[in-house]
Amino acid sequence: MSEFNKLNLNNDLLKAIKAKGYTSPTPIQAEAVPPLLKGKDLLGIAQTGTGKTAAFAWPIINKLAKDKTKTKPKNCRALILTPTRELASQICENFRTYSKGMGIFSGVIFGGVGKQGQITMMKKGCDVLIATPGRLVDLMSEGFITFDQLEIFVLDEADRMLDMGFIHDIKKVIALLPKKRQTMLFSATMPSSISGLAKSLLDNPTRVEVTPENTTVEKIDQTVLMVEKKNKMHLLKETLSDATIKSALVFSRTKHGADRIVRELLKSEISAVAIHGNKAQGARERALKDFKAGKCKVLVATDIAARGIDIDRVTHVINFNLPEDAESYVHRIGRTARAGRDGVSVSFCEATEVKLLKNVEKFIKYKIPVNTDHDFHVVHTKEEIAAQEKLKKEAKAKHLADRQKVRTKKRNSQNARSGSIRTKKAPSKNTKKKVTKKKRGSRR
Repeated sequence: MSEFNKLNLNNDLLKAIKAKGYTSPTPIQAEAVPPLLKGKDLLGIAQTGTGKTAAFAWPIINKLAKDKTKTKPKNCRALILTPTRELASQICENFRTYSKGMGIFSGVIFGGVGKQGQITMMKKGCDVLIATPGRLVDLMSEGFITFDQLEIFVLDEADRMLDMGFIHDIKKVIALLPKKRQTMLFSATMPSSISGLAKSLLDNPTRVEVTPENTTVEKIDQTVLMVEKKNKMHLLKETLSDATIKSALVFSRTKHGADRIVRELLKSEISAVAIHGNKAQGARERALKDFKAGKCKVLVATDIAARGIDIDRVTHVINFNLPEDAESYVHRIGRTARAGRDGVSVSFCEATEVKLLKNVEKFIKYKIPVNTDHDFHVVHTKEEIAAQEKLKKEAKAKHLADRQKVRTKKRNSQNARSGSIRTKKAPSKNTKKKVTKKKRGSRR
């Protein structure tokens, strides 16, 4: 714990970190915690799985534990805004774990569940509030949340929130926050829209960038399997039969597709559950809980969970469908190789997805190796398809040429026969008579 001691965190927090089994801070934690403890604003560019939640949670807990100001009703001292229900729940769980026994109350609010419990919680006040934008704006507009005591604001997964269309809700929240506050913005990528948002939010921030933009976690072993669409389910079952796969997160493009995958896996006695936007919040939480506890081997999810699942024990990520957005690929496979572990990513690619594969490879600047060692391999890559088409054309041309030769030979043979029939002389009548007389004479 000597490396954590250098971060100048309080003893209770250090004990909680040690209890989690961590021995040294990740790069973003080592670089972000010191300036945050000094109260500086921060712009953090870090991929999923790098430990950024702890990077902002520890300084917040340290500050609130040092200053025991009582939170008033409807208020919070720290607000963390995040895109999904799953991520909000997990951030709240992290805060409660690290602040256990310190008298810091953390609460979470999101849509998809009833408001009453969240309203009751906010009537008492909440030291740390983790929220999704939509439900937060609802409760704000109804007068159940105010920010008179707000000291710290965190915008987590900023690029993802903008992609999901939350920019207007975010602006409504920001407009009501105190001007004097500490602000942190975290994003996996830094497009121009996020740069503009950062400039408007942050005051002389410390910039922490722990991995180059658009790269994937180096510890993930990535492969792609070429397969026909009709054989994808067979390939998935074959892949999951590998004994090294202890827990797999399977990504489906659609909600109905996720449910169908689960049904097929259950028929083959492979334990699986699905999580997507059509599932009730209670069902989603049960599915995550069962998967985390190891009660089921496979969790099938849509991209709603790409950045919202933080499970250390995911050994494999399987892309049943490649994502339409190449950036989502990075966040999907980032669900494995967490907490310093190695991980494996397997992507299925059918003919219509070759273009998506090329987009992914261009985005991550890496050509994903093709694994042909399976029963359903087919040719899909551009080079292989071109070579295959060339062979097909050559075979077709040869076939046509052979047929033409056969036809020509047959025609020549027919012409030869008909010609010989026309040129053959018929015997004269005199000749026939002579032959007859001769025959008759011979009889006499």
